[in-house]
Amino acid sequence: MATLKTDTDVKRATLAILYVETRGFTRMSEILEPAIVFTRIAEFFTLVTAVIGRHEGTVRSMLNDTLLATFAGPQGAPLAAEAAQEIQREFSALEEAWQRDYGFRTAVAMGLHSGEAVIGKLGSPLPEQVLIIGDGVSIAERLLHRARAGEFVLSKSIMDHLVAAKFSIDVEAMPALALSRRDPIEIFGVKLDTRLDFTD
Repeated sequence: MATLKTDTDVKRATLAILYVETRGFTRMSEILEPAIVFTRIAEFFTLVTAVIGRHEGTVRSMLNDTLLATFAGPQGAPLAAEAAQEIQREFSALEEAWQRDYGFRTAVAMGLHSGEAVIGKLGSPLPEQVLIIGDGVSIAERLLHRARAGEFVLSKSIMDHLVAAKFSIDVEAMPALALSRRDPIEIFGVKLDTRLDFTD
């Protein structure tokens, strides 16, 4: 059995972690031609990647219609929150174009958390890629799944950093995130005036 060689520069870091996902896109992908599906999701990833870059973040992975990014340093949380706000605003142009051209309703949802993760580069015999692992990543993903279409959810740890940085953001307290064998995590939502409903 081959032995996995990893980069010696593996480290543990506290990061602001942002998950971004389209809602309603899976339905589009089941019906539209494959080339159109790839072109449309490329538009989404291009938009999100550009915003993350402008806010000094790093894209860590893209899978299906979901993207994971991290923001490092003392300003990581405010930068991640700014990126989420900008993604929420800019996605509206894609949302309008996709509904006009294909008749599908879509939205963007996000989860933000500040926590620890281990970062390192995988090597031979696996395809070389940066891997990010840890409880912080898992919690950010859980927050993504708590976000309603068009909205984003932040953990208390992110909110604490935002308050310390005097970053102003309009949030509503949400029911705490229950986790096994630990205290629930307080979470907050940046919500829309009306909830999007894709069930029709």
